[in-house]
Order: sequence, then structure tokens, then C-alpha cells
Amino acid sequence: MTLLSDDEIATRLEASEWRREGAEIARDWRFKDFAEAISFVNRVADRAEEANHHPDILLHGWNHVRLTLSTHSEGGLTSADFDMAEKFDRL
Repeated sequence: MTLLSDDEIATRLEASEWRREGAEIARDWRFKDFAEAISFVNRVADRAEEANHHPDILLHGWNHVRLTLSTHSEGGLTSADFDMAEKFDRL
């Protein structure tokens, strides 16, 4: 996989709820309750396993989830990260 340039990353983030945080992209969700947040995390885990591309997941508060994506083996952001972000957006 090839690392994306800063311009490519900026273009892919346009009109997106994801944001760049250094060498990662991140997005936060807020759910009505803890059970809904956990259900979302489980769906994320299923998609990540299918693609063999795993986000960092933070469940905080009792209904907030933050996902961060980066291609660790490449040391930054690749198309695979944005492909996964789109899958998570559809959940």
C-alpha cells in the first residue's frame, strides 16, 4: 500500500465527518445508551475482521465511541483507511 499525500488526505476528508489527527483519521459517535454503543462496536469489529483492517476503538462516557484509523504497517494513511471509514459510516 502507498501512503497518501497531504493533498489526497484533505480531498478525501472533504464533506466527511472524519478528521485528521496526525497520522490517523478519527470520528466520534454518540448513541442513545450504552447498549447501542456496544452494538455499534460489535458491528465495527465484524467489518474490521472481514477486511483484516482494524481501527482503534474508544468507548467512553457511557454512550460515546471514537474510532481512529491508520495503516500501522505503512506508518500513516492509505486508501485502506478511507475504505474502512466508508464502511463504518454505513453502519
